[in-house]
Amino acid sequence: MNTALTIAGSDSGGGAGIQADIKTMTAYGVYAMSAIGALTAQNTTGVYGMMETPPEFLGSQLDAIFTDIYPDAVKIGMLPSKEGIRVVGEKLRQYQGKHIVLDPVMAATSGFRLMDDSAVAALKEELFPLAELITPNIPETEVLTGLTVRTHRDMEQAARKLYEDWHISVLCKGGHLSDTADDLLYEKGQAYWIRGGRIDNPNTHGTGCTLSSAIASGLALGMELREAVETAKAYLTGALKHSPNLGMGNGPLNHMFGITTYHN
Repeated sequence: MNTALTIAGSDSGGGAGIQADIKTMTAYGVYAMSAIGALTAQNTTGVYGMMETPPEFLGSQLDAIFTDIYPDAVKIGMLPSKEGIRVVGEKLRQYQGKHIVLDPVMAATSGFRLMDDSAVAALKEELFPLAELITPNIPETEVLTGLTVRTHRDMEQAARKLYEDWHISVLCKGGHLSDTADDLLYEKGQAYWIRGGRIDNPNTHGTGCTLSSAIASGLALGMELREAVETAKAYLTGALKHSPNLGMGNGPLNHMFGITTYHN
């Protein structure tokens, strides 16, 4: 059975973070493992508190995983501090982690800041060189590049800059565009648009976590990067369209929309 690891924060509301990652990997038929970098007090209306996992314990989680069930792919999500990021980089180098998909989560949908400036710098230094793909949304792309991104042309310019600066494949997510939800994959010096119509649906909690986990799952199954991205985009669209309308804020997705459920 193919395996995947998520290194991220826990969402007590179940819609994002570790919980969304495990649901996504399970929907893909991949065995999911997790190393929790932080706990959050969170629901569909916002993030109300965060407690970081001690970096040495985060390292112990990774030791336990890599020495027993080696992951075919790794997804990295929210890591709030430079110390935790450095531990993750050290362990991924030690165990030669492969097919690493990095979602540079800097803030929650509600605006709650999840990463300070020193952590952003550590993310670039420690994890960008290890990643096969990074998946920033438009606000994150602006922070990483210093560019203003409003249009498709801006997205191409920013993705090209990240590729040239870090020699890394980039998926610039277009969910913050005004008219479409087109994503841009920049790989090996080439830009590929993955088109997506905007879904009139407020249930968008955990979309970034879900997409990056789906890509990692595709890579774990042996897909090439472009196929993994396109398949993940289709999966995310289905999970959005079938969202269960839960909660009083930005509701969660239906990660299991394609799986038969059983009721007593």
